[in-house]
Amino acid sequence: MTRLGRMQNYFNYFTEIEERFQQRRGSLLMLSTLDWALIETWREAGLPLEAVLRGIDNAFDHYDAKALRGKAKARRINGLAWCSQSVMEAVEQAKEAAIGGAVEADGGVAVESGFETERVARYVEENAAKIEAAGLGEAGLGEAGLGEAGVSVVARLRELAAGLRSGGQGSASGADKPVGSLEDLDRTLSVLEEKMFAGLLATAAEDEIVALREQASRELAPYRGKMQAVQIKQVQQQFLQKRLLEARKLPRLSLFYMSHE
Repeated sequence: MTRLGRMQNYFNYFTEIEERFQQRRGSLLMLSTLDWALIETWREAGLPLEAVLRGIDNAFDHYDAKALRGKAKARRINGLAWCSQSVMEAVEQAKEAAIGGAVEADGGVAVESGFETERVARYVEENAAKIEAAGLGEAGLGEAGLGEAGVSVVARLRELAAGLRSGGQGSASGADKPVGSLEDLDRTLSVLEEKMFAGLLATAAEDEIVALREQASRELAPYRGKMQAVQIKQVQQQFLQKRLLEARKLPRLSLFYMSHE
């Protein structure tokens, strides 16, 4: 599979999971912050998309079979976490059957589709401007509680944008080794996002953090029996990160969030 093909699959990960869940549920229920956080933990853990989709199908197949046996109830599947246990079982089955290694290898020629250099550079640059607009750049140092981390992230984003346009994807003050691919660039952007989050977490009010953690626990409560403890902890962390960024109107930096319209 070509590099661009791998990237397109990477960015389709969220969309395909959302669409499959909506199809099986039979409605266009919008995924919650908790659902998106769960998908992010699956992506970061490297769970194959094919196995995740199979797990969602298996969960709904099991639910539908029970309904057909005479215990039909109003559908109460209101969150993706309901499928979590089935997804993990499907992943294990895929590993045992070595399905994960059978990736399509059609050798086709990749066509640029949304990841043109200028579009990526513009996206990175626009995120730097959004962070400054939120009061985290040099003009509003510390206004939203990020301080020096905000200045550093803004500067590095602009270096990356300039490097993309010059063909090197790197810059003297950012790192000695340039970012050599879209995958590398996205990893760098994820590190910068983590840096932002660490700054927010260190300076956010204690009451805000406690309230968000309590909210995550409440929303996770119905699904705790279907999720492993480590997964619950990861989802809670992703939930907290998303809410802190949203509250301060800060952008997500990963290339996944780049519009392809």
